[in-house]
Amino acid sequence: MDFPAALPKTLEMIVQPQPAVAGEREAPVLPATPVLDDPSLYFSRELSWLEFNDRVLEEAIDGSNPLLERLKFTAIYGTNLDEYFMIRVAALKQQIAAEVHKRANDGRLPAEQLAAISERLRGSLERFRALLCDRLFPALEREGIAIRRYEELTVTQRAELERMFEARVFPVLTPLAVDQGHPFPYISNLSLSLGVEMYEMTDDGPRMHFARVKVPPSLPRFVPLPAPEGQYQYVTLEDVIAHNLGALFPGMDVRASYCFRVTRDADLDLQEDEADDLLRAIESELQRRRFGEPVRLEVEASMPLHLRGMLLEALSLDDVDLYEIDGLMGWSDFLTIANLDRPDLHDPPFTPAIPKRLVGEPDIFAAIREGDLLLHHPFDSFDPVVQFVQAAASDPSVLAIKQTLYRTSGNSPIIAALIEAAEGGKQVAALIELKARFDEENNIQWARNLERVGAHVVYGFPGLKVHAKVTLVVRDEPDGIRRYMHFGTGNYNDKTARIYTDVSLFTCRPDLGRDVTHLFNRLTGFSKATRYEELLVAPTSLRSGFLELIERETEHAVAGRPSGIVAKLNAVSDGGIVRALYRASQAGVPIDLFVRGMCELRPGVPGVSETIRVRSIVGRFLEHSRIFCFANGGRREIFIGSADWMGRNLDRRVETIVPVLDAALRDDIVADILNVYAEDNCKTRWLRSDGTYVRRLPHNGEARHCAQTMLLEAAQALS
Repeated sequence: MDFPAALPKTLEMIVQPQPAVAGEREAPVLPATPVLDDPSLYFSRELSWLEFNDRVLEEAIDGSNPLLERLKFTAIYGTNLDEYFMIRVAALKQQIAAEVHKRANDGRLPAEQLAAISERLRGSLERFRALLCDRLFPALEREGIAIRRYEELTVTQRAELERMFEARVFPVLTPLAVDQGHPFPYISNLSLSLGVEMYEMTDDGPRMHFARVKVPPSLPRFVPLPAPEGQYQYVTLEDVIAHNLGALFPGMDVRASYCFRVTRDADLDLQEDEADDLLRAIESELQRRRFGEPVRLEVEASMPLHLRGMLLEALSLDDVDLYEIDGLMGWSDFLTIANLDRPDLHDPPFTPAIPKRLVGEPDIFAAIREGDLLLHHPFDSFDPVVQFVQAAASDPSVLAIKQTLYRTSGNSPIIAALIEAAEGGKQVAALIELKARFDEENNIQWARNLERVGAHVVYGFPGLKVHAKVTLVVRDEPDGIRRYMHFGTGNYNDKTARIYTDVSLFTCRPDLGRDVTHLFNRLTGFSKATRYEELLVAPTSLRSGFLELIERETEHAVAGRPSGIVAKLNAVSDGGIVRALYRASQAGVPIDLFVRGMCELRPGVPGVSETIRVRSIVGRFLEHSRIFCFANGGRREIFIGSADWMGRNLDRRVETIVPVLDAALRDDIVADILNVYAEDNCKTRWLRSDGTYVRRLPHNGEARHCAQTMLLEAAQALS
């Protein structure tokens, strides 16, 4: 397959349809004048997400990655899948229960989506099993890292584990019988359990009993065994419990035990219009989350049919919800082993670069006054973002700090700086999104800590999540009040900034300052401002703004002027945006999309999307930046921000997209970011018109170009 070259710096792109690849299904046959909402023009959002997770699995399969990094990717694959069931599959089940008959863009009803997920996922799970059992575990063992089966242990090792079980495990366990006097117990979300089959001798012969034993999450999942220096050997906690069940059921004949795991609906179900206190409402929902409806049952492959049926019935699940696991389950726990101190089995460490303009510059505000500043994380350090807030907290000239906080780290230096600023008498306003999924508890704690020191804390809006990444610092200077801003594509989280690729923009441009002031007034007060000079803001102007920008490229193409769209983002699943891109392609606009995850758009369809190319890059760092580039007749415009092309981002969240107004920075984004990714031939996968992805690899003596490695090397050379 011939792959296109890098993006021309002018974005005056000539895009050729990609040739078919062996095994690729033909593009849909469309009428002479295609109807752009034809379901055949859209991929299933749910299946597209599974394709993304398979690309994560590919990184675990890829032998060019260090061994423990490959194991890390299996943990990420498992964690992603857990969240997918807790949120996406749970949402489909809710729609089915509510008898929702609305079809998705691809034409499927919720029940059809669920059946397609179940069918599609089983092949992926088999590849996962083969990877673990046939490749990763043997490779780890060759490096002195092994997970032993209990049967493989020596007599001495077993005796030691029995003593450990008696002293540390047995007191924690609570066996729960299931019979007429003991109803089926509640199985908590994602907990690992043993289903125990045992027999009691009665006058009428042996009588079968069933009990559930929860593997306690308070104890380490992988129990270390004595091993030679530099080696690591483990046995799983469930294996230890399974081989000591006699202590839990004395007098019973324990015949067998089988692992199983239940996944539950974990999305918050807030009736926000009725919630007088959003903080209390979310705290209440967090307590209910672990009692959500079951959505998936994973069972050990050897579990007999009668026990599977009993569990399905007790959990009110169907066969489509049951997944047979041949081997260990609960794969997110593999991070424990993936984080072992074996530098030879990890990616080489790196030190993020500090931009030259900031090296030796003690005054970050002076640096921003010199001109707009762009950082590309994690290649550029996140420290300047933290220092920006810390400097504002301690600077006597700073009057106010206003910031949106969606997710932050457990011991956040940014929160600490905001607390310091409030304690010092500065005006501090923090909009903390309590509905940030799976970070709700952390955010509640941060909100309370800030309130205690007198900061103004806003919790968000009914029906909307505040996902924008913006900081405003108001400073009293000799020539008057000046506003300094930071805009980001990622969260204010100094931990994830080391592993996510994101872009930061610092500026003190007055026009942007006015826009951000209006934005915060809307977030914290009763301002009804919906129009901004420069910013695109959801849910008021972002959708219409993007549609206007795409339509403008269409008009340029029709008029014969230079046109082109390049977007790097996480997902494309909004039907309105996709139809606008199809119309642009029909007019001849060259469109290059870097879409890490879900993509409902079908590229390369004759008469519809011939000029659209879609690629996904999955590698060492999680691609998270959102960059939007428009040729605009030769007067290129570039935007960055917090939003993807998804309905929730455009209509149901507060998002900000900011233009990059400095011409030199626009050139840098194209040359040093977009073109570097376009040259990648190691981690790039091209989306084909049949919905599958094909990996871009060096061929015919071509040199390797790994975008993330190239960006790391470039940052190190400049630091």
